[in-house]
Amino acid sequence: MIRTVVGDDEPLARERIRNLLSSEPDVEVVRECRDGHEILQALEELAPDLLFLDVAMPELDGFGVLELAPKTPAPAVIFTTAYDTYAIRAFDANALDYLLKPFDEVRFRKALARARQHIDLQRKSRSNTEVPYKPTATPTNKTAEQRAMDRLVFKSGGRIVFIQADEIEWVEASGNYVNVHVGKESHLLRETMNIFESKLDPRHFLRIHRSIIVNCDRIREVQPCNGSEYVVILKNGKELSLGRTYRDRIERLISPEQRY
Repeated sequence: MIRTVVGDDEPLARERIRNLLSSEPDVEVVRECRDGHEILQALEELAPDLLFLDVAMPELDGFGVLELAPKTPAPAVIFTTAYDTYAIRAFDANALDYLLKPFDEVRFRKALARARQHIDLQRKSRSNTEVPYKPTATPTNKTAEQRAMDRLVFKSGGRIVFIQADEIEWVEASGNYVNVHVGKESHLLRETMNIFESKLDPRHFLRIHRSIIVNCDRIREVQPCNGSEYVVILKNGKELSLGRTYRDRIERLISPEQRY
């Protein structure tokens, strides 16, 4: 059971979230809170798994709550707000998602699914170790751009989108933009290929062409094409060109004993 606290100073907003959660058999709303102080009390007394947290609340806002809240155990946090200007700050506060009011049911379910996956991983981690689980602390000298190597946040089509880096399948350049492909969705960002590449973990992402970056875990095979050319085939069937000058990078993925 996912024990959940809903914190929002607007009764209708709390009711909206409660109603959406009512059809989820594995979610239990253990308390609704009207302000930051009530939320802090709920976190200390109940140690919930999940927190829906409004940003703009009187006296103590959502960010103030997180600064004062117990660090262990820390709930998964989904921010809910009518303002898109707090998205980057929410990301810096390690929020799992950012729901922009008024959000629809589809968007809400997507955020909940992300939280459910996160909580499940936490529970498995705790069960596999004798030491109580503690979230990895973020070094104070680590910049937001460095943290974006694990998770990306940006505006796309009027939405605030959070993406785990390992969800990215491939990236292609499009002028001064990059097109990020995640499952059946794609997101066009105003950024150069070189800058975007610098934000990704080189252990998991490989540039195979001047205009293509691929997630190595998504590669199914590499096939010859037209004599000296090669094509990289992803697990979803997508075929990507392997640039001649980048061919040695693919070779480095193959262990020496497997080369022929």
